[in-house]
Amino acid sequence: MNLKTIGYVLGITILATACDKYKTKVTESGLKYQIFEHDEAARKAKLGDIMSFHLVLKNGADSTLRDTYKDKTPVKLVLQAPPFKGSFEEGLAMLAAGDSAKFFINADTLFAKMMQPLPPMIKKGSEITFTVKVLSVLTSEEFQKSQSEAGVKQKAIDEKVIQEYLTKNNLTAKAQHTASGLYYVDDVVGTGIAPTQGDNVKVHYTGKLLDGKVFDSSKNAGKPIDFQVGVGMVIPGWEEGIMLMKKGGKRTLIIPSGLAYGVDGSPGAIPGNSVLLFDVELIDFTKGAKPATPPMPAPTK
Repeated sequence: MNLKTIGYVLGITILATACDKYKTKVTESGLKYQIFEHDEAARKAKLGDIMSFHLVLKNGADSTLRDTYKDKTPVKLVLQAPPFKGSFEEGLAMLAAGDSAKFFINADTLFAKMMQPLPPMIKKGSEITFTVKVLSVLTSEEFQKSQSEAGVKQKAIDEKVIQEYLTKNNLTAKAQHTASGLYYVDDVVGTGIAPTQGDNVKVHYTGKLLDGKVFDSSKNAGKPIDFQVGVGMVIPGWEEGIMLMKKGGKRTLIIPSGLAYGVDGSPGAIPGNSVLLFDVELIDFTKGAKPATPPMPAPTK
């Protein structure tokens, strides 16, 4: 066999391997899929593991419904047992860290299982495609440890970003801060007492990125929002910042990402690990029911 023949055979072999690699296959349960990358030696996901992956979601007309590459916010999901035959979760369970694949899910079945009607952009009888690139597979313990370590690093990064912002905007002398890393600048201090945990507050707000881009405002709705403060209804930076205000007060909260929307951000509006600005006004508040106090343990004999 001459070199030309050997090269031809090798080329055919490589082409056949590539074609088989991207071939659309079907599991016994009926899930259609294509595998693009797969490492047999890599760590495969098990039920209860936390998977981090990029996702491109498209309808039957190939229109993109979600793209986490564009949002820069990978999905983090606890792998659960497939809720129905041929589900996306069944596909994820096939993958390991570093793998990439595409899964074809029947839209009618998916939305029927979700007990929701088909949205206008998805046609009856069509398929929705989930194209996935797995970034990591971690146990719950490993995930918590990684989140904690990342949080410590990000807090230092956020502090540096905030200091640069204060310096650039001549706010260093005016800004006050708390032990949590929250900064605030008062325009109007307000009068009276401050709200405490469980109180019902009425607040006008405008939320901005550090570059000044507005991502949300109560003024767009034409009315303030009402909520119970100190019980987890809003982000931690709001909880702390508003409970340090007095009625009629106006201030700018400069909130590190750990007290805002964290590593995930808010897809389409707030990038992950973003320091945020909130111009807030405490219009009014009323005393609310305090959280129940846990009963004291019974004395031992």
